[in-house]
Order: sequence, then C-alpha cells, then structure tokens
Amino acid sequence: MNKTANTGRYLELAAALKDVKSYFIYAGVFSAAVNMLMLVPIIYMLQVFDRVVSSGSLSTLAMLTLLMVALLAAVGGFEWVRSMILIGASNRIEKNLRQRVSDATFKRALYSGGMMSNSQPLNDLSGLRQFLTGNGLFAFFDAPWFPIYVAIMFMFHPWFGMSAILAGIIMVTLAYTNEIVTSKKMKDANTRANQVSAQVNGSLRNAEVIAAMGMADDIRRRQENSADKVLLLQTDASKWASILTSLSKSFRMIMQSLLLGMGALLVLRGDLSPGMMIAGSLLLGRALAPIDMLVGTWKGFVVARAQYDRLGQLLQQIPQEKATMSLPAPQGRLTAEQVMVVPPGSQTIVVRGVSLDLQPGEALGIVGPSASGKSCLARALLGIWPTHSGKVRLDGAAIASWNREELGPYLGYLPQDIELFDGSISENISRFGELDSEKIVEAAKQAGVHDMILHLPQGYDTVIGAAGGILSGGQRQRIGLARAVYGNPRLLVLDEPNSNLDDAGERELVEAIHRIRAQGCTVIVISHRTMVLSSMDKMLVMKEGAAVAYGPKDQVFASLMAPSAEQKSATA
Repeated sequence: MNKTANTGRYLELAAALKDVKSYFIYAGVFSAAVNMLMLVPIIYMLQVFDRVVSSGSLSTLAMLTLLMVALLAAVGGFEWVRSMILIGASNRIEKNLRQRVSDATFKRALYSGGMMSNSQPLNDLSGLRQFLTGNGLFAFFDAPWFPIYVAIMFMFHPWFGMSAILAGIIMVTLAYTNEIVTSKKMKDANTRANQVSAQVNGSLRNAEVIAAMGMADDIRRRQENSADKVLLLQTDASKWASILTSLSKSFRMIMQSLLLGMGALLVLRGDLSPGMMIAGSLLLGRALAPIDMLVGTWKGFVVARAQYDRLGQLLQQIPQEKATMSLPAPQGRLTAEQVMVVPPGSQTIVVRGVSLDLQPGEALGIVGPSASGKSCLARALLGIWPTHSGKVRLDGAAIASWNREELGPYLGYLPQDIELFDGSISENISRFGELDSEKIVEAAKQAGVHDMILHLPQGYDTVIGAAGGILSGGQRQRIGLARAVYGNPRLLVLDEPNSNLDDAGERELVEAIHRIRAQGCTVIVISHRTMVLSSMDKMLVMKEGAAVAYGPKDQVFASLMAPSAEQKSATA
C-alpha cells in the first residue's frame, strides 16, 4: 500500500476526527488556561521572595496566598473540564465508527473464509478511545507551551533561556530515540499477540477433540512458545522504554538542580534576584514536564498509532457499501448463468461454469463427491461469496444488488457446520430479532422440532450456551432448520441437513421440505442420501467444480444409470 498522508489514506477516520474538531479546540482552550495558571506558583514565589520577605508585610503575604490558592483550585477545575471534553470526544468517535468497524470486521471474516475472524478491529477502536482519554494526550496539548516558558526564562536571564533550549533538545532526542527503539518491537509484539489469541480461541473451540486425543500438552507447548516470543518482544520494548523514561526524569531533575546552582551564581554576581533563581528552576520543570510525559507515554502512543493504521487499512480495504434501491419482495425464482466461484483469500476456481434455473416452489438436489464445489456453489447462490464470473439472479435481479438487510428475511440457510449462538432457543430461531412467539412456534413446527423443544428444561426459553453446547448434533441441526425457515423465506438452501439425523429425523426433514415448498419456497438441498433427494424436482451432479448433469430428477438419474448398465452389458 502506498504511503501517503493519513488523512488521504484513511478518509473515514479523518472524517470521524473532523467531527470532533470542536472538542479538541475547546480542550486546547482549557489547556491554555491551565498552562497560564500554572505560572501562578512561579509568580507567587517571585512575589514572596522579592516583595514580602524584603517588606515583611504579613497582609501582602496573606492576600497573595489566598489568590494563589484560588487560582490553583481553578486549575483543578479546568483540568477536570478538559478531561470531560476529551472523554466526550472519544465516546463520540467510537459511537460514530463502532457500527462501521463492526460491519467491516464481519465482512473481513466473511471475505477471508473465516481466516480473519477475530475482534481485533473492535479492540483497536476501544484502544483508541482509551488513549484519547489518557494522560498521554494531555502532553500534546501542553507541549506547545514550551516556547512560551522558554521566552519567560530568557526574560529572567539569557543563560536560563539557553539552558532551557538545550534541555528541551535533549528531551526531544530522548523521545525520538524512544520512538526508534520501541516502535517496531511493539508492532511486532502486537501482531504476534493477536496470533496467540487466535490460537487460544481455536483450541478452546476444539476442547473436546484436544481432550479426547490427548493433544493438550502439545497444544499448550505450541501456545507457550508463541507467547514466549510475544513476551520477549514486549519485555525488550518495555525495557528500553523504561530506560529512556528513567533517563528523561533523571535528566529533568538534574537540569532543575543545575539551573538552581546557576541561579545562585547569578545572584552572587548581582545579575538575578533570589526570587528569580527559585522561579527559574520551577519554570524549567514546568516547561520540560510535557516532554517528559511524552517520553513516558510514548509506548502508548505507538500502540494507538498502530491501532489507527490497522483501522484505517481495514476501512480502506472494505469500503462502505453504497445504498441500493429497495426491490419488491422476491418470489423465489433463482437463476445461475455460467457461474464461476473462487473462495475468498484463494485463487483456485472451485465452481466452473454452473448454470441452473429454478421456479418458485421447485426443489433442487445437489450431489457429488467431496470437494466437488457443492457448498461453495451454495454460498454463491445465497450471495455470501461473490462470483468470479457469471451471474446469480433472484427474481431477475443480481443477488449482489439486493440490500442484504432487506433480503435476509427472505433467505434461509442451514450450513454444513451448524453454528448456534449463546442465547435461548427462541432467540436463535428468531435470528435474534423481535421475539414473535407465533412465528417462532410456526417455524419450529415446520421444521418438525416443536415437540422436542417442549421436552427441554425451559422449552423455548432454554438457554443453549455458546455453539449450542447442551444440544446433541441432531437437535442443533433441527433447530438450525427452524431458524432457516423462520419467517417463511422464499429461498432455502440446506447443506447436508440430514448428516446428524436418524431415519425418523430424516422422514421429518422430508415432510418439512414438503410443507415449506407448499408455501412457494424454492429449496436447494445438498445431500448424499436418497430419501431426501427423492423429493426433489431437479438434480445437479457436480464433479471437480463442474456440472456433470443437470435437469429433471428422473432424467438425471437415468443418465447416470445408463453408463453403469452399458458397462454391465459389455462385461456380460
């Protein structure tokens, strides 16, 4: 990716920051007030040493002290207001971007075939929000006041001003060194940490397999090796950051003390008053404090910048979809025109030139050996995967042109690997939308699972846990079917819907398909079992991604049986 200005590369993030521009302006105003009032202790010191001590006026001391306390109390109030402003800005940024980042994260997982199915972008957005509310950002508001403090020190004495400039240059050098030393190490550590997190999540999802085959020690050893590499990188970066932070703090204290000694020399020479000597040391400390804070919080800034870059790249790679015109509710006519499919993240064509035509209420059975492209074709027919070439059309409109939120209720999908979500059975069947009890029960009855649900501990309110862990494979499959038929969809795609069903369950599946078709729903079934295939109108036979045979069921079966019969005759 070409390196250009961030605002040019990451327009959406730039727009989100521009939206809170007024917040940052107000934060800058209050920062100015805070920094001006931070001169109060210095002015107070000057007045005490140069006026009160020489005059011995207790009333003057009392008035100066009261004024100093009141102004410094205002500093606390202004800093609180500044913090609230930045909290408001960070919350607004997250609110404006959360839905967009969530959608892009989902699509990234979808387009990568699940290879990038993690919540890192959402964590990055949360990390950015936390950085904007942390102390590190205050240093960026306070650092521009360094020249003003230096100018005041020049007013005290040129030696003071030159010392402040020298100290500032050294502190900035330390901050830049911190950036050079820690930036790459922290980025590498974060990348590896995300990989370790993905490994841990994968092992937790497959805990039963790991336990059954005694893989726990090997898996744990693999994760520990990866975690050790992350720890090494983080430790190395933290070590250097700690060294540079300690050097920065030590240098600041040394410079303040040296300036005090220089001030004493100037007082002895009669070039400076005692008050200016003390005030100069305090002023140098105040001038260097933001730079010192920058050095100390630079690691957090490096992390936040990496999060910003990752978010910007994600939003750039997955642009926001343009609004499409709403189309009438589909009737269920499905056509495919010389469809070729390449899985996301791959360059291999897995479906080659498949065409089909289904009228509303028709049923198509798809058969073929493993890895022949059946499931990939199903994903393309539903618009989950884009076609490499060719068109899939629903009621004449390209499937990709439909608004997914509007089309979704008219589609039903039961994947080969059934995934239920943490929640109640009723929530899963209703697709976590509005809980319409009549529609939920109707879908369960259509799927032939109503009686089974009633026998569960809390019926439809039974919480099934993540991935439906309390249910058997057959129960998950049948509840997945109920979810697929919820709301009477116009197109239903079932991928191996009977893989976990016994004979009784398969008979109920066939009856469910008949009921669904009677309502005008177009049904596509991928299966190897004859019972469910016998209820199909058409058949599609696939091999190595291509359609070997397609047409009416009896005709396709006859064409497949003919070569076998000829072979037997030749053998006889």
